[in-house]
Amino acid sequence: MSPSPVPQPRAATVRGALEAELSSAPETGLTAKELSALVGISEKDVAGHLEHLEKSLRAGGAALEVIPSECLACGFVFKERKRLTRPGSCPECRSTRIDPPAFRIR
Repeated sequence: MSPSPVPQPRAATVRGALEAELSSAPETGLTAKELSALVGISEKDVAGHLEHLEKSLRAGGAALEVIPSECLACGFVFKERKRLTRPGSCPECRSTRIDPPAFRIR
């Protein structure tokens, strides 16, 4: 197991740092795990901050785009899912091999 990346000290708020990372995100977006490493917060905290960031972005005319999770076993795409966390299992095949959602700002 490789060591965790050392979080960099933040000059901005957590949500400001998330917004900066998501603004420069690649076309494929960034997962909660990638965002937690880049911003220096726990992976579990990312979804809560993204919910608040989504409201702020909407007020400013931007939007948080969610690239939905996908089952790696059967290919089911979680298009209708509103939660920003990774699903536990696939409703089609019950597999737990789920590709997590990715995020970016548009």
